[in-house]
Formats: sequence, C-alpha cells, structure tokens
Amino acid sequence: MKIFPARLASLATLLLLLGGSLAAAQTTDANGIIRVESPHPVAITADRYEAAAREKGIRVFSRFDHAQAAREYDEELPPTVVIAVGNPRYGTKFMRENQIAGIDFPPKAVVYEDPEGQVWLAYNSAEYLYETIFARHGLDYPADDVAFYSAVLEELAATATAP
Repeated sequence: MKIFPARLASLATLLLLLGGSLAAAQTTDANGIIRVESPHPVAITADRYEAAAREKGIRVFSRFDHAQAAREYDEELPPTVVIAVGNPRYGTKFMRENQIAGIDFPPKAVVYEDPEGQVWLAYNSAEYLYETIFARHGLDYPADDVAFYSAVLEELAATATAP
C-alpha cells in the first residue's frame, strides 16, 4: 500500500488513537532527533520498521549492523542497526537539483540498545529534515510535505515499536 495525501486524514486519526501510548515512550531532543522506546529487541524492531516501510511503498535502501561490523574488528558495541529508507519518486527531483544532497539522503533511522538494555528507535524529525537538511542543500519543498512526512515517520515508528 502506498501513502497518498488523500490518506493523510485516516493516518492522522490512527496517530491520534495511538498518541496516548506513543507519547509516554517518545522524546524529541533539541537537535530534532525523535526517540521512541521499543519493547522488542533491536533486530525485531528493525525488521518491523523495514516491513512497515515496505508496506507503505517506501524503499529500504540499506541496513547497516554497526555491532556486527565492530565485532569484525574485535570491538564491542551494543546492538545498533541503521536503516536508510526513502521514495525515489519523491526524492529524485531533489537529487537532480543538488546531487551532493546524497550525503544526507535517503533519511535514516537507528535502532539501538542503550546501556540499561532499553531498545530505542531514533530518527530525525520531519521539521529537522526539511528546515535543516533541505536548507543545507538549498532545496525548496512544498510546505505541506513537512506535516505529511511527519505523519509517515510517526506511523513507521508506531508500527515498529507497538507491543
């Protein structure tokens, strides 16, 4: 299923229904990073995030297992997975405007286990992406995109971290 603006109203309703349980487990820091607590191990949370993205017609570009890479160099790191997702139908026009934006695109999420053993899903807020990253590359965007993308990110996070 692909998300289209016409579905935004039903998505917003879903998010309002989930909001009570999501709000207690979600934080946003001053740098625009949103963290959502997960009751699942890192691998399962990452798998659920990827599945939710694919269900929405969002491409999963890559998955990096930093802990596995660390082990290959006899280093230790708690479970840490980065997932890069995006929609080439949407993002390609921005890459044509400024290919160097590829250093920041596609957007990523990180799933990690903190020192206390709690698993988190973290990602840049839509506001940070558009107001900081797009600005960094001199890219303009329709104002409605921020709210739409924010809703998409929240739904992906809610699906990945739901009990």
